[in-house]
Amino acid sequence: MTIRRLPETLVNRIAAGEVIERPASAVKELVENAVDAGARRIDVVLRDGGRTLIAVTDDGFGMSPDELSLAVERHATSKLPDDDLTHIATLGFRGEALPSIGSVSRLSIASRPSGSDGWEIRVEGGKVTPPQPAALTGGTRVEVRDLFFATPARLKFLKIERTEMDHAVKAVQRLAMAHPEVAFSIGDGERTRFTCNVDGGLAGDQDTRLRRLAAVMGREFAQNALAINAEREHVRLTGHAGLPTLNRNTAKHQYLFVNGRPVTDRLLTGAVRGAYQDFLARGRHPLVALFVDIAPELVDVNVHPAKAEVRFRDPGIVRGLIVGGLRHALAEAGHRASTSVANSALGAFRPGQGTRLPPLPYSGGYGRGPVPQALAEAAAQYLAPHDGGTASEFPGLGAAPMGASMGAPAATEQNVDYPLGAAQAQVHETYIVSQTGDGLVIVDQHAAHERLVYERMKAALAEGGVSRQGLLLPEVIELDEAAADALADRAHELAELGLVLEKFGTGAVVVREVPALLGQADIAGLVRDLAGDIAELGDAHTLKERLDDVCSTMACHGSVRAGRRLNRDEMNALLREMEVTPHAGQCNHGRPTYVELKIADIERLFGRR
Repeated sequence: MTIRRLPETLVNRIAAGEVIERPASAVKELVENAVDAGARRIDVVLRDGGRTLIAVTDDGFGMSPDELSLAVERHATSKLPDDDLTHIATLGFRGEALPSIGSVSRLSIASRPSGSDGWEIRVEGGKVTPPQPAALTGGTRVEVRDLFFATPARLKFLKIERTEMDHAVKAVQRLAMAHPEVAFSIGDGERTRFTCNVDGGLAGDQDTRLRRLAAVMGREFAQNALAINAEREHVRLTGHAGLPTLNRNTAKHQYLFVNGRPVTDRLLTGAVRGAYQDFLARGRHPLVALFVDIAPELVDVNVHPAKAEVRFRDPGIVRGLIVGGLRHALAEAGHRASTSVANSALGAFRPGQGTRLPPLPYSGGYGRGPVPQALAEAAAQYLAPHDGGTASEFPGLGAAPMGASMGAPAATEQNVDYPLGAAQAQVHETYIVSQTGDGLVIVDQHAAHERLVYERMKAALAEGGVSRQGLLLPEVIELDEAAADALADRAHELAELGLVLEKFGTGAVVVREVPALLGQADIAGLVRDLAGDIAELGDAHTLKERLDDVCSTMACHGSVRAGRRLNRDEMNALLREMEVTPHAGQCNHGRPTYVELKIADIERLFGRR
């Protein structure tokens, strides 16, 4: 066999197979070119899901006839003036998109720079015709007809029209999120699938970006989003993250951008998962839109044909920044829960109805920032032991929370001005009903107390160790031999968490001390669940590496159970501690701990509004 040089047309078609996977890939490349050209409005039209027509019109700088001729040649670009691949400041840079598209379709590009005439160039299956004069008001219009007509095998792999349109819409939406200074629209010529205008705000302003995110992710996200703003070693992280109680069963609502470029990066998605692992059950995913701004020389975007992946020079700094920024925002959210919780509750009262009430804005004034002194003092009063000993009988609520000062003036029990109101009743020995100034709150007592115990345990570990309480009668727990051996092997690690046990013959352990925070916990159930956790961890992990999982298991067993009758002092003690405890709006598994209904919501239920 003789080695030979492939024809230029075939080379372009091979390149197109890497760059242009489907119509959405062509849309992404063309819209990125428009953004790089300084466009302030970009309109996209697709017919038959992009098979027969893709048209992208922008109001950017435009191109001269000579530039049009160069634009359809391979590796011709205006975006690397210094030929420096380590300093890429644009979305495109390879000069492959237009020649690749032209090699597998019928491509026409009409462009008119400011103060000049319009010109048009055509490419059909890789064959270029010289530029011709064209009527155009300004900017550039690119039309891609009969995509993949030159490579019909690729057409067989395309999905139905609706699926291909959905992919194209998502590609435009991702770019729209990153560039709020640009207006976008996409449709099929008869119906607009997505549109967003420039609202006049500053491009880098958090509120402006949030309004753009709401256009893509929905108003519910905007009303339950936490602002992210962090910086470390010349890397800046901005964006918004949803409250843990606003979650989905897939990660498709997680959007990540690096220097304005939408990316799919396992490092970044892993950092998001790590930041939320304390708040969400397995299989649930938060809603986030995060923007990383980093010096171009510290990130390599030239690692994937579609530029969908990046490589960081120091990935540890970026991951730590994301985890730290998200956790800081979640801590500032306090006991706040998402408005979607109340909406779901209201929807449950209306079976069979397709419409849902619009989300209501959150009005809890103490959800962010430091705990106000007055609230801390009120919490201390409720959490202090009463003469009758009622508060001390509540497991884990016998001491004041962080930030509370003991000995404060007493507060009126029926004061409904607290963020979570004043307890009025307990329903089915499971739910606490509390009255606020403008509505009512329903609290799941087990879920709420589970979070409180969990946060106390983490705080105790951070301060040096969990206090232990000896059992008057050590408890012997029978297990299978492998589970008993695994627990015995980790006995020294469990002791640091306040659980002291040792092997007791074959297939059993004896528990001598337990964490004092757990109160009257189900010791046998706790030990069996911990044995399951340790079996899942395997020998490769220490308990400290998965400390949150172990603490969560302990907290679940140490929290007050459904079916436990509470008096009013105990109920109010729980509410007051929730108000001053971070993340009290959801339990350790991501479920909401309370539902808040406003008077307006209740009146709607009875047809008063």
